[in-house]
Amino acid sequence: MIKKTTSKIAFNSGEYVVYPAQGVGKVADIQKQVVAGTELELIVVNFDKDKMTLRVPLAKASASGLRKISENSVMDNALETLKGKAKVKKIMWSRRAQEYENKINSGSPVAIAEVVRDLHRRENLSEQSYSERQIYEQALDRLASEYAICQNISSAEATSKLLDILASVNPSA
Repeated sequence: MIKKTTSKIAFNSGEYVVYPAQGVGKVADIQKQVVAGTELELIVVNFDKDKMTLRVPLAKASASGLRKISENSVMDNALETLKGKAKVKKIMWSRRAQEYENKINSGSPVAIAEVVRDLHRRENLSEQSYSERQIYEQALDRLASEYAICQNISSAEATSKLLDILASVNPSA
């Protein structure tokens, strides 16, 4: 694959993209609108799960973090991250929660996989707090959504495969 060196990425209507703060969405249209007296070319992205539409100026797309779905090599790195040993820092939960949120909102599949790996609990381990569970589910959902598009499978299948990977890491735990 040849990577483009230009900072302007071409987005096409109908393709899936990732917006870091929201996850996977679909480009509905690229349209011109006049905003505050200035004509802007906008990428219209629909997030069906959240029933939300986002309009990102084409000129600011890369600066906002809008990107295409990850290539298989990046997703493979994320899956390898899931297979690693959980790294839970011995700091206050509020600080860890903030770090986890930052990783999720970075939009990086590898960083999101780190959060999923670190917060994954097996049936026989201690119960997670409500906020821990919320962050875990958000990270798992984001990773599964992108993995599903990357592998052309349903989101439920992707979630199941990710959970299988997590369960196979240390099945005796």
